[in-house]
Amino acid sequence: MPDKFEISVLIDNYGVLLTEKQRLIMEYYFNDDLSLAEIAENEGITRQGVLDIIKRCKQTLFEYEEKLQLIKKITVLKEKTNSIDQNIKSNEKVSELVEYIDNL
Repeated sequence: MPDKFEISVLIDNYGVLLTEKQRLIMEYYFNDDLSLAEIAENEGITRQGVLDIIKRCKQTLFEYEEKLQLIKKITVLKEKTNSIDQNIKSNEKVSELVEYIDNL
């Protein structure tokens, strides 16, 4: 079972592809830690309705990631960037140039 952090990352990346109501309910539940009853009261629907929306949205978000793989690509890009950064820092001359450019 995926943890709340993983779902929150999916919401951050793919939430715009959900309807406004779906995104709001997912944010209430995973980011704001509201209970099903609290969300149901806020949205004027039943707790079962909230739970159904959450289940459908979770499945949809995982399908988006499976097809688009944005989070995977971002993770790989961050790893490569960190590697480049470490290589730059290990080379004194390049490091001095980068520092000089940063100070411009």
